[in-house]
Amino acid sequence: MSDVDAVFIAAAGSWDRNRDNVVTCEEWKTYAGELFDAADTNRDGIIDRTVFESIVKSDRMFETVGFDYYDANGDGKLTRAEFVEKPNRAFVLLDKNNECRLTGAQIAGARAKTEKYFEYRKPESGDPRDGQKGPGRGI
Repeated sequence: MSDVDAVFIAAAGSWDRNRDNVVTCEEWKTYAGELFDAADTNRDGIIDRTVFESIVKSDRMFETVGFDYYDANGDGKLTRAEFVEKPNRAFVLLDKNNECRLTGAQIAGARAKTEKYFEYRKPESGDPRDGQKGPGRGI
C-alpha cells in the first residue's frame, strides 16, 4: 500500500458527515466542496497551485496526493468539478462492490492494515533502531 493510500484510509472516518458510521461518495463530495469553496476566496470557480496550499493547510491529507492528481486536464488550475468529482483514493481501494459507500468496519479493517504497514516499514534513516519502541526510543 502506498503512503498516499494509507493517508486516505486513515482519514476516511472523518468524512462521515451525518455520523451514521457509513461514509458515502456524496459525503466525501460535500467535504471536498466545502474545502474548495473556502479556498476559492475570489469566487471565480478556479484554484491554482498557490491557492491549493490553503487546502493542504486545512487538511494535510491533500499534501500526500498533491495538486496534479486533481488537475485532470493539466492546465495548472482546478475547477470545482475537477476537485470534487475526482475519485477519492479510499473509495477506489475499499469499495470493492462499487456501492459508493464505506462502512465503519471497512474503514477500521483498512486502518488496522495501514497501522501494521507503517509499523513494519523500514525506517527512512536507515538506522534499524529508528521507529522501534523500547527504552530510550520514545517510550
